[in-house]
Amino acid sequence: MSVQVFSTEKTRDYCNKEEETFMHSLVLHKDPAILVINKPPGLPVQGGIGVKRSLDELAASCLSYGYSEPPRLVHRLDRDSSGILIMGRTSTSTSLLHSVFREKTFEASKHANHVDSEKKILLKRYWALVIGSPRRSKGLITAPLGKIVLDDGRSEQIMVIDNAEPMPFQQAITQYKVIKSHHGYTWLELCPLTGRKHQLRVHCAEVLGTPIVGDYKYGWQAHKNWKPFCSNFHKNQGKKQFLPFGLDFESGSIAENNPRLHLHCKQLTLPDVSFALHNDSLDRDCSRLECLELDAPLPSYMQKSWDIINS
Repeated sequence: MSVQVFSTEKTRDYCNKEEETFMHSLVLHKDPAILVINKPPGLPVQGGIGVKRSLDELAASCLSYGYSEPPRLVHRLDRDSSGILIMGRTSTSTSLLHSVFREKTFEASKHANHVDSEKKILLKRYWALVIGSPRRSKGLITAPLGKIVLDDGRSEQIMVIDNAEPMPFQQAITQYKVIKSHHGYTWLELCPLTGRKHQLRVHCAEVLGTPIVGDYKYGWQAHKNWKPFCSNFHKNQGKKQFLPFGLDFESGSIAENNPRLHLHCKQLTLPDVSFALHNDSLDRDCSRLECLELDAPLPSYMQKSWDIINS
């Protein structure tokens, strides 16, 4: 019965052929345990108020690949972020992946002052274009985050919490290093060792003092007098990609008036859980498994900004 819900016929009732083709084009990796998607910016991961279509619903309709159960979210990305998103293809693999992600955050929080990325079984690398440049070319940010509620509960904001402030907080740890600085902008590689809401955006804006380009929530002051980056860079963009669901990530580079959020989960290393499931070794230490190395191409507007900075 659940097979009928996720059949091909039902899929086409929800997505037309072009939309289905687009969803399949987002898949970076597929094995019996996981599905890896290059999430486009502007597509919410989950449904909610005012959300007509979300990635989890679209994946359930278009990306089940004959499985009787839909792929399930393992972690999340902000609506305007892009890049690698992991989904479990079965309830068993999803449960195992959840434990891997939880263990990563727990261990990093427990040993905040003794972080060794080489020993991590899960490592996410984001690329971000920020305004300005950090004082140091690389470092470790350990800054706890708390949440404040605004507009009578209609919105919320994350902020760095001073230890003296009597409000709940969560430990948040980020490794960073400079990839390239030019013309007042810096490309950063950001490795969140904990998984807190808006962690990278707040750490960049409040701790490093370099807000992410296109982050109007935490870097609004830096964007008040925004002027598009002027250069002699011109590149033939070729035929535009078909973008359904109201998406548009062809525009939004630093050469335009309203840049999009330049935050992308570029690379991710995680244990090959499909091997553990195939060999019926759920109690096996995941650190002993071979790792999958995943890489997601930049969305077109970030690629254009990269080309401009490097021209």
